[in-house]
Amino acid sequence: MKTKLKAVLTLLLVLAVHLVYAQSKSITGTVTDADGVPLPGVNIVVQGTTTGTQTDFDGNFAINVAEGQVLVFTYLGFRTESRTIGSSNTLNVRMQVDAESLSEVVVVGYGTQSKRLVTDNISSLSSADIADVPTPNVFNSVAAKAAGVQITQQNGKVEGGLNFRIRGQASISAGTDPLFVLDGIPLTNDNESNNGSPSNPLLTLSPSEIESIDILKDASAAAIYGSRGANGVVIITTKKGKEGRSSFSLNFSTGTSEPANKRDWLNAAQYIELFTEAAERSPFGDLSGSFLEGRFDRYSNGTDWRNLAVDTDWQELAFQDGSIRDADFSMSGGNSKTTYFFSTAYNDTQGIVRGNELDRVSGRININHNFSDKIRMGMNMSYSRVNIDRIANDNAFVTPLQAIAQAPISPAFLENGDPNPNTLYPNFLLEDKYAYYNTIVKRFLGRINFEYDFTDWLTFTSAFSHDLFTQTEDQFRGRLTPFQSTNGEAFASNVDTENYVFTNLLRFNKTFNEDHDVELVVGSELNKSKRRATSVEGNQFPSDDFQTVNSAAEIVSGTGSFTQFSFLSYFARATYSYKNKYLLKASIRRDGSSRFGSENRFGYFPAFSAGWIISEEDFLSESDVLSYLKIRGSWGKVGNAEIGNFPSLNLFQGVSYNQRPGLQPTQAGNPLLGWEASTQTDIGFEYGLFDDVITGEFAYYVKDTDDLLFAQPLPGSSGNPNQNGITRNIGRLQATGFEISISTKNFNTENFTWNTNFNFSKNDVEVKELPDSSDVIFSRNILREGEQINSFYLPEYAGVDPDNGDALYNLNDGSGGTTTNVNEAERIVAGRPLPEWIGGLTNTIRYKDFDFSFTFQGEWGASIYNSGGRFQSANADFFDNQTADQLRRWQNPGDITDVPEARLFGGNGTAHSTRYLEDGDFIRLRNLTLGYTLPQSIMDKLGMTNVRFYVSGLNLLTFTDFEGYDPESRSDAGGIGQVFYSAPAARTYSIGVNLNF
Repeated sequence: MKTKLKAVLTLLLVLAVHLVYAQSKSITGTVTDADGVPLPGVNIVVQGTTTGTQTDFDGNFAINVAEGQVLVFTYLGFRTESRTIGSSNTLNVRMQVDAESLSEVVVVGYGTQSKRLVTDNISSLSSADIADVPTPNVFNSVAAKAAGVQITQQNGKVEGGLNFRIRGQASISAGTDPLFVLDGIPLTNDNESNNGSPSNPLLTLSPSEIESIDILKDASAAAIYGSRGANGVVIITTKKGKEGRSSFSLNFSTGTSEPANKRDWLNAAQYIELFTEAAERSPFGDLSGSFLEGRFDRYSNGTDWRNLAVDTDWQELAFQDGSIRDADFSMSGGNSKTTYFFSTAYNDTQGIVRGNELDRVSGRININHNFSDKIRMGMNMSYSRVNIDRIANDNAFVTPLQAIAQAPISPAFLENGDPNPNTLYPNFLLEDKYAYYNTIVKRFLGRINFEYDFTDWLTFTSAFSHDLFTQTEDQFRGRLTPFQSTNGEAFASNVDTENYVFTNLLRFNKTFNEDHDVELVVGSELNKSKRRATSVEGNQFPSDDFQTVNSAAEIVSGTGSFTQFSFLSYFARATYSYKNKYLLKASIRRDGSSRFGSENRFGYFPAFSAGWIISEEDFLSESDVLSYLKIRGSWGKVGNAEIGNFPSLNLFQGVSYNQRPGLQPTQAGNPLLGWEASTQTDIGFEYGLFDDVITGEFAYYVKDTDDLLFAQPLPGSSGNPNQNGITRNIGRLQATGFEISISTKNFNTENFTWNTNFNFSKNDVEVKELPDSSDVIFSRNILREGEQINSFYLPEYAGVDPDNGDALYNLNDGSGGTTTNVNEAERIVAGRPLPEWIGGLTNTIRYKDFDFSFTFQGEWGASIYNSGGRFQSANADFFDNQTADQLRRWQNPGDITDVPEARLFGGNGTAHSTRYLEDGDFIRLRNLTLGYTLPQSIMDKLGMTNVRFYVSGLNLLTFTDFEGYDPESRSDAGGIGQVFYSAPAARTYSIGVNLNF
C-alpha cells in the first residue's frame, strides 16, 4: 500500500513539474532609460519568488517566466517598474528617473555628498526640471522651483538682465548676484552693455547641456567659496557620458510669443475729448481754441483729426509677434575606460518688442578617460556664440515702448511708407528703419582635470580652467534717425575678459571600524582675471550705405582700458558621520584679493554645521508614520568682493589741458578697505512620512552683513572729483526668514503617477546701521535704520477733493491735514521693492504614455513704482496719450474718484508720490507641458528607443491687481523697484519632439 501511494505521489509531482514547465516560457527584452539609453545591471525578479536575472552591458535580458506572473525591475536612481507577462515573448521596458533618488547625491563645493548626510541647506534641480521650457534664458525655467530663490528676467527683452536673489539682498553697494560655478569654473558674470540697459552674460548657457543645478543657500554650504559666497552659490553641472552602448538624441521645438499683458490706452476720439476738456480747464485759461487746434493739426500731420481720419494704435506697433525655435543634438556613450558626451544646440528667438532678436549656437564635448585603476583625466570644453539685435533702454525716446506716449491722431507712416517724423515725441520707427544696435557674445569654457589615487582612500586632483568671454557691440544711426545732427554716427566696442583658475585638491575618504566615516578635503586655488576694453565713435558718413567707423569723416571719441584682479585661496573641509546618523562638518577658507587694501588683503571664512538623523534611533526606527527625520544647524561666514577693481587705491588718469598732457586724481584710496562679510545661522529639519510618500524640509535663518562696502561722499574741499566718494566698510544689514518645502507622491501605480512639489519662503532685509545713523535718500528710495532695504520714500497721495477736483497729499506732520502743494507734504516710507513672500507649486503627472506638468509661481509683499505714471496716467497734464483709467477723472463737484480734474499744464497730482505706487503681488502659471511618448512596439518598428511629442507654454496666466504691464518687469535704465516703459514678459507657446536612438 505504501509503495502504491509513493508511486502516485511521484506521478503527481512529475505532472505538476511538467505542467509548470509547460506554462513557463522564455521572455527576452531590453531595458532603457527615458532617453533610450540601455541600462546594464538592472535587477529583474519574478514577484514572490527568488527567480531573477540582470540586464547585460547592452541592457538585454532573458528569463523563464509563466504567463500571468509579474516581473519587477529595479535600478539605482530609477523608479521601480512592474510588468505582467502576457502572450508576447518580448518585453521592452523604459525606466523613469526617480528625481528623489537622484537628489540623494548633491554637488557641493569641490565635490559631492549624499543628500541624506548633508548638514547644509542646498536646493537641487535636475535636467528634467529645466527641460522643454521655451526660453533662451535657462534660469527662466528654474524660477519657483527652489525655496528661498527669486529669479526674474528684468523685462521682456530677449537679452534682459537677470535678477537672481538667494534669500533676498545681502548688500547695498556691492554685487548681489550669486557666484555661478560651471563644472568647477567660476563664471564671468559682469554686465558689459554700453546702451544703458544690462544684458545677461549667462545667455551663453544652453539648457540641453545641463545635468543638474545645485543652489548653496546657507553660509555653511557657501563658505568653501569664501569671499565670493555671500550671495549664495549656484553650481551648474553639465552632462557626461555613461558606460554602455552609444546613444543619440535629437530635440526640435518651435513656438510663438506674445506680450504677457497689454494695457488699454485712449483711442483718437477719447484723446481729443480728454485734451479738449483739459485745455478748457487749464490754469492758464481756456486753451481749447487756436492753441489746442494748432497742436492737433501738428500731431495729425495734416490729416483730418476732426473726423478721426487717423487712429493709430502705437502699442501694437511697439510690439510684434515673437517666435522661438530650438534644436539640439547630443550623443554619449563609452566603455569602462572612456566615456564621452557631445552636444550642439541652436536657439533662434524673435522678441515681442519690435527690433529685438537673438540667436545662439553652442557646442560642448566632455570626455573622461581611465588610464589605469589609479590615474584618470577629464576634459570639458564648450563654445557658444550669441548674436543679439538690441533696442534702446527704457529711458530713451527711441525705445519702442515709449511710443505709447504718442498721440493716437498721429499717423505712424507717411503716404510714401516712410516713418512719420512729425510726431509728439521722436518716432521710434525712424530708429527701427535707419539704425541698428548689434551685440555679439562669444564664450569659450575649458577645463582639464587630472586625478591620481594614492590609495583607495586618498586622491589627488589638479584642474586648470579657462573662461574666455568676448563681447562686441556695433551701433549705427543714420542721418534720418531722431536727434541726429550729423550725417550719421557709428559706435563700436570690444571687451575681452579672460579668467584662469588653477585648483589643486587632496581628498581623504575612509571608514573606520564600519561606523566612523571621515572625509577631508584640502586645497588651494589661484584665480586670475584680465579685462581689456576698447571703443571708438565716429560721425559724418558719406551716406547711410557706409555703416562702420572706418567710413566716418571724423573720429569724435575713443576709449581703451586694461584691468585685472586675482584671488589666492587655501581651503579645507572635514565631514564626519557616526553610524550614518550623527553628522558634523567644518570648513575654512583663506582668501587674498588684489581688490582690497594692503592692511586687509586676506580674510578668513570659517563654517560649522551638525546634523542628527533621529529616525535612525531605535525608538523611531520601527515607526510606521515617520520614515525619516533629520535636524540640522549651521553657522558660517562668507564674503563679498564684487566692487570692481582697485577700490582701495589712489587712482589718477591722464588728461589734456590746452592740448598738453597732465594728470588728475580720479579716486581716493583707502588702504584699510576690507571684505564685506556675512555671518549666517541656519537651523532646520528634513522629514519623510509614510515611507517617504510625503517628504519636506523647513529652515529658519538669520544673516548679518556688516562692514558694508559703501561709497561715502567726499566734501568738495577734498579736491577729489570722483562723484562716488571713497569706498569704506560701514553699515550693517540683517536678513531673516524661513523656508518650507513639501513633496508628495499622491499616486504611484504602474499606469498612473502624480507627484507634487511645493515651496514657500519669507524674507526680510532690515537696515541695522548706517554712518552716523543718517538716512541715505536716492531717487524714490531710502536707506534708514530699522526699515527694509531700499524702501520707497514718497509723499503720500490722499486722493481727490470732491469739491474742486484738486489732487491732495497728506501733510504727515501730525496734524492729519492735507495739501495741494506736494512740497509741503512730508515723505513717508511707503513700501518695499523686494517681496516678503515667494512660493512655487509644481505638479508632475504621468498616465500610461502621457505626461503632464505645470508650475505656479507667486510673490507677495513687494511694491512697484511706475516712474512713467506721471506722464502716462496724469489726467491730461501734457499731450502724452493716457491710460484708459483717466476717463474716470473728476469732472463735477461731488464726484468721488481717485483721478484728479484734467488740467492741461496744471500739474494736478502729477508729482512723484504714492499715487503711482502699486502692490506687486501676483500668481503666475509659469510653465506647462503636455507630452506623449509612442508605445515601445511602435518605436521598435521605427528603430528608435524613445519618441516623445510635447506642447509647452511659458507665462501663460497671471493673476494680479497690478495695473502696469507686468508685476515681474522692472526698468533697465535704473531705479530700484521701478518700471518706466518697461516691456512685459513674453507669453510663449511651443510644440516639440524628442527623438532618441
